[in-house]
Amino acid sequence: MIARVWHGWTSRQNADAYERHLRTKVLPGILRVKGYRGAHLLRRQDGEEVKFIAITYFESMDAVRGFAGPEYRTAVISEEAQTLLARCDQQAEHYTVVLDPEATSRKE
Repeated sequence: MIARVWHGWTSRQNADAYERHLRTKVLPGILRVKGYRGAHLLRRQDGEEVKFIAITYFESMDAVRGFAGPEYRTAVISEEAQTLLARCDQQAEHYTVVLDPEATSRKE
């Protein structure tokens, strides 16, 4: 499994609207991507801004390309999100998942 990691920052005033945008428009749209396996959305106060970390999971790099296109490292940011963000990563990072919570929480 591949984890795609991306960071974005927004103002305190835009944070709730940005989270709502991710929950209601962005993440549901990814559900249609073959090989998409879910997401984590992290949020924290970061000085005067609010920082978001989006971690999306895909079964393979081909599935990542199905979401992001041939330039798969380039961040996928909607126009609406761009109006709410103060700044963000222009590229996402990709990691092979070698251990996940499900595997580490099982009682044998």
